[in-house]
Amino acid sequence: MFKRSLLVTMLGVTMSASYAAPLTKDNGAPVGDNQNSITAGENGSTLLQDVQLIQKLQRFGRERIPERVVHARGTGAYGEFIATKDLSDLTVASLFKAGTKTPVFLRFSTVIHPKGSPETLRDPHGFGLKFYTQEGNWDLVGNNLPVFFIRDAIKFPDFIHAMKPSPVTNVQDPNRVFDFLQSQPWAVNMLTYVYSNLGTPVSYRNLDGFGVHAFKLYNAKGEYKYVKFNFRTQQGVKGMNMEQTREMQGKDFNHLTNDLYNNIYAGNYPKWDLYIQVLDPKDLNKFDFNPLDATKIWSTHLIPEVKVGTLTLNRMPKNFFNETEQSAFAPGNLVPGIEPSEDRLLQGRIFSYSDTQMYRLGANHQQIPVNRPLVKVNNNNQEGSMNVSERDSDVNYEPSRKEPKPPTTHAKAVMTPLEGSVLQQAIKKEQPFKQAGELYRSYSAVEKNDLIRNLAADLGAVKDTETKHIMLSYFYKADAEYGTRLTQAVKGNLATVKAKAEQLQD
Repeated sequence: MFKRSLLVTMLGVTMSASYAAPLTKDNGAPVGDNQNSITAGENGSTLLQDVQLIQKLQRFGRERIPERVVHARGTGAYGEFIATKDLSDLTVASLFKAGTKTPVFLRFSTVIHPKGSPETLRDPHGFGLKFYTQEGNWDLVGNNLPVFFIRDAIKFPDFIHAMKPSPVTNVQDPNRVFDFLQSQPWAVNMLTYVYSNLGTPVSYRNLDGFGVHAFKLYNAKGEYKYVKFNFRTQQGVKGMNMEQTREMQGKDFNHLTNDLYNNIYAGNYPKWDLYIQVLDPKDLNKFDFNPLDATKIWSTHLIPEVKVGTLTLNRMPKNFFNETEQSAFAPGNLVPGIEPSEDRLLQGRIFSYSDTQMYRLGANHQQIPVNRPLVKVNNNNQEGSMNVSERDSDVNYEPSRKEPKPPTTHAKAVMTPLEGSVLQQAIKKEQPFKQAGELYRSYSAVEKNDLIRNLAADLGAVKDTETKHIMLSYFYKADAEYGTRLTQAVKGNLATVKAKAEQLQD
C-alpha cells in the first residue's frame, strides 16, 4: 500500500502543472507523503527507514546556530553608498571617489540583550556596515552613540559579563553593572549618552551611526591621516522617554524591526549622510585628551566634519536567517586605503570579532552570500566545514611558478612608526569627566530631566552605598548640578558625594 500511495503522490506532483514545485529531501529527491510517518502496520512502531521524518527532526534540532554574545537582537537591510566628495588626496580606497556607488548591508542591533528580547529596552544600538567595494569588503562596525564605556579591549569581557544577566539568577542586575563601572570613571561619558533618550530610539531610521574609533586613511603617496566616520540621519534623531517606552513596549516590542521593514517596503527609504573628521598625526598630542581613546569624542568645533557621501537603504532581505542572522561583521575586514589606528579597544576588536564569527558560523563564513565579496576571492584556503568555493587548483601554497600571481598595484599599508619600549600601563590623559559634563550641559531642560529619571531608576537600585556614592561622585565631578540632582533622586548623601568628588582628578 505504501509503495502505491507514494507513487501516486509523486506522479500527481510531477504530472500536474497546477502544483507548486515539488517538496524534496535535502538530496533533491521528492518527498511524497509529508503528513504521516512510515509505520509497521496501522498500529505498529515508526520505522527508522522514514528518511523524511528523520531528516526533518535532525534539521529541526540543528536550526539554531550559536547566538551572538553581543548584538544578538538585530535587523538588516541592503542599500547603497554614493560618494559625493573625492578623497583621493586622503585615501586610495576606491569607494571614496566621487560618484562611486557601493552596495552595502547594514545590520542594526541592540548590544546586551538576547535575541528575541524587547526592542524597547535601553541599550546602545549597533550600526554595522558592510561595504561591498571594488577591492573587497570593508566592515565598519559601530554604534548609534559616538563613544564607548571602556578604553582597552582587555576589559571588554569584564564589561559584557557585568552587563549580562547574573550567572546565579540569570537576571540583569544594576548592582553588578555599577559594581564594575565604579572602576571605570571614563564610562560616565557613555552613561550620559545611553541613559538619555538616545538609549531608547523611536526607530532605526531615527538614529545616527558612528564608527566610534579613529581609523587611518592613506593615499597613493603613502601619507596617512587619522579619521572618524560619522553617519548623520536625514530623518532626525528621535528617542523615547520613560512613559513613551513603556507605552511602546505594551503596543509593539518589535517596533524597531517593524518600522524598518514597513518603511522600506513602502518605498520610504531612510538615508544617512557620511561625515568624516580628519586629524593630522602631528596634531595627535595637542589635545587635553587622547584622540585614540574610544571614550572620547572629537568635538566638531575642534575637528570639523566634512560630508563625503550618502547612504540609502532600499531593500530588505528575502530571508532573515540566511542574510541578517548569518551576516558577519569584523573590524579586521579592511580594504586598501583604510587601516586601523592604535586605539586599544579597536586593536582587540580586530582579533575578537573575526574569531567570534569563526566560532559562530565556521571558518568559511565569508563564503555565505551575504558575506561574500563581489570581487573574486583568490586565496589558498582549503577545506573546512561548509567550504563551497569549488576551488579546482592543486596549488594551495604561495609562491608558485605554476600559477604566478600578478603584482600588487595599490599602495602598501602605512603603519605608524613604533617607538619606546614594550609596556603595560594605562592610557595617559584620562580626562574621564570633562566631556560628560559638556554633554550634560548641552541637553535641554526636558532632556536633563529624562536623563536623571532614567539613571536614577537603575543607580537607585544599587544596594552597596559605597558603590552608589562612588558613581555619584563621578557624575558630580562631571557637572555639579548633574551630580546633585542625581544624588537627590537616589536619596544619596550629598556631603559624601562632594567629598569623594574633591579627591578625583580631572
